[in-house]
Amino acid sequence: MDKRKIVIIGASHGGHEAAFEILNRYDNVDVTVLEQSDYISFMSCGMKLYLEGETTGINDVRNFRAEDLKNRGGHMYNNTKATAINTYTNTVTAENVKTGEKKDFHFDKLIISSGVNPAKLSVSGSDLKNVLLMRGYDWAKEIEVAKNDDSIKNVAIIGAGNGIAAAEVMRKAGKNVTLIDGGKKPLEKYLNNTYTDVFEKVLTKNGVNLAMDTMVKGFSGNGRVEAVKTNHGDIPTDLVIEAIGVKPNTDWLDGTIDLYDNGYIKTDEYFRTNVPNIYAIGDAVFPYSIPANRRVPIPSAIAARHEAQYVVEHLFELTPSRPFTGIVGAQVLEAFGMHAVATGLNEKNAEKAGMDVAEITLKDTLRPDYIPADKNPEIYISLVYDKNSHQVLGGSTLSTYDITGQANVLSLAIREKLTLEDLAEADFFFSPSFDRQWNMVNLVAQKALGYDKIV
Repeated sequence: MDKRKIVIIGASHGGHEAAFEILNRYDNVDVTVLEQSDYISFMSCGMKLYLEGETTGINDVRNFRAEDLKNRGGHMYNNTKATAINTYTNTVTAENVKTGEKKDFHFDKLIISSGVNPAKLSVSGSDLKNVLLMRGYDWAKEIEVAKNDDSIKNVAIIGAGNGIAAAEVMRKAGKNVTLIDGGKKPLEKYLNNTYTDVFEKVLTKNGVNLAMDTMVKGFSGNGRVEAVKTNHGDIPTDLVIEAIGVKPNTDWLDGTIDLYDNGYIKTDEYFRTNVPNIYAIGDAVFPYSIPANRRVPIPSAIAARHEAQYVVEHLFELTPSRPFTGIVGAQVLEAFGMHAVATGLNEKNAEKAGMDVAEITLKDTLRPDYIPADKNPEIYISLVYDKNSHQVLGGSTLSTYDITGQANVLSLAIREKLTLEDLAEADFFFSPSFDRQWNMVNLVAQKALGYDKIV
């Protein structure tokens, strides 16, 4: 019996998970992964740690190596860019980006996990030297070189979202850093005003120059960037790092696979595209959001892995036995020891979706008041909830202390559609070595319900 041929496009989180899940779950399968990069499965979420010298080296910042897949019986092709799909012959045409050689790969099932590329400003001077992007293996290497280049003294970072990571790296390297964004405050797209105020103070305290409410008009320089041209004047710089978001890597699919106007791939509730036996997962699709109750972009390694796991489980079913249950979505945003974890919907996104919500924020200390301040960090926790049903739709935590465990509790609460009352009454572990009698999750829910604080 011939092996069933599965081709996977993209070797990042979704592609990696799908390849190994298929090989673990099924016999008599032939799995081939196509990756356009030279480097396989770089984890851009580990880029900041690498730049700060907190990893074992850039070549280890990855999900897997080619030999890992080969040892499981799979096939790995790097430097191999998918360029076309023939839906009549069930083949993917791919081109070696170094040699130009083309090769057709036959498939019985095709999983597209092509992901996203870093967005780049389309302004004058974009082709100048020292204009870099904050994503991917090659860019990480270039930023590392620039970080250690003493001739680079002034750094302009565009994008006060993920750009705060680059700002921290460059400030710690002794550079004069200016963070540029069109918003009023750093991270305002992701966090509430209380949190953005905290980050604004942290960034300023650590020497980052904030150029908010500022639009980039172009770059100037003689071969190499020398200034960022903005609506508020020129900002002198020796280096620009763009961190303005991403765009789906789907141009090559246009005309074959149905796409939304913004280039994201259309799928059904089973991650099937409009073409039989072709699936799409990862950052280039719109999965179902549990709190939003609709499809939204959720760029997340966790989301991609859940999607891959689901697709593989039902890969050979004519009609999957169940639709994908959905994703909550969570992300961490950090700078200079302050880190926020946001999960589900924030108040702004919920209101844009026409939802009648409220947000409550609690500021407190992690442990009882009798613990000295130097051992009792300040914490923030927020809930976004439906005003009528009290269902929890979003939440976030903020502290210099690791309170990601509480953020995970909020994520689970959103998935299980718990209410303020559920969280107010939930019982958790207590020890003054770690927290207080009422857990912060209890306290923020109780505050939302109007309870008096009892310590």
